[in-house]
Amino acid sequence: MVTKDLGLTAIVAIVLRLTGIDPAGAQPFPERPIKIVVPYPAGGPADVAARLVAPALSSRLGQSVVVENLAGAGGRTGAKAVAQAAPDGYTLQLGGTNPNAIAQSLFRHLTFEPIRDFAAVAPIGVDANVLVVNPQVPAETLQELVEYAKAHPGKLSSGATAGIGPHISLELLRVRTGTEIAFIPYKGAAPAVADLLSGQIQIGMTSKAVLLPLIKEGRLRALAVTSKQRWSEFPAVPTLHEVGLDGIPPYLWFGLLAPARTPTAIVDKLNAAVTEGLALPELEQSITRLGIEVRRMSAREFSLELDEEARRWEAAVKESGVKMD
Repeated sequence: MVTKDLGLTAIVAIVLRLTGIDPAGAQPFPERPIKIVVPYPAGGPADVAARLVAPALSSRLGQSVVVENLAGAGGRTGAKAVAQAAPDGYTLQLGGTNPNAIAQSLFRHLTFEPIRDFAAVAPIGVDANVLVVNPQVPAETLQELVEYAKAHPGKLSSGATAGIGPHISLELLRVRTGTEIAFIPYKGAAPAVADLLSGQIQIGMTSKAVLLPLIKEGRLRALAVTSKQRWSEFPAVPTLHEVGLDGIPPYLWFGLLAPARTPTAIVDKLNAAVTEGLALPELEQSITRLGIEVRRMSAREFSLELDEEARRWEAAVKESGVKMD
């Protein structure tokens, strides 16, 4: 009889967890503050997006939502910390393409699984990159850049944060065009852009939010955008697809992830709160100003999108020849 009662208790506990209820206190989720780990330094587009979403999430869940920056290793330090956290919905990662979809194909000695160790919660949006050159480079178009690079092998260099989308894209661009362009790895976008402006490197690629002001000021020249459509700010700048460079994934995804095995009911509740918040015009406009296009979808849809992202970037990494420890 005791064994039977214990078995029934275990079943009830599992059911309660799946419905987002703490079996010890029978309290609905959440009953304490939630933490969003941003695996990048403060101030970047992803960090700002997380801080914009946090209040909307807090107001809908009735608990504080705090943002903590845990930067390092191209986002992998923060991602690993969340992967190892309790799967209870109280620790989330601002994740997506760079630390999750790309990492599993690029790094050979990871101590966590960038996709399988997480449960997709909700997307925030997608960011596109722009290929730029220092104005001293005598090229107004991508074709002219390729011609100049071939005429002056080894003279040009590109640079970006190592181990993320722009790095892979720049190396894939080199492979696709058959040019001798050295890649210089950086620990962040800021030093790469600084060297690009000073002429230490001549070619760069990063997000709209970072480069748009510099392009408008004429300090950098835009040659192509990775997105599927041209940017309204620069309608004359073509997409990579339009200039015949397919195979470079068009977007970088941002969104919230939880540790794997987080109860479905908790994931769905978090997804609903994020989705409702992103529907607010003022929040959507604030995120759009960062250069991020808002995306709203279910947790299941977001999970499938991240799986597809991983496949897209796996092909890109393979063709680029980039390998990292």
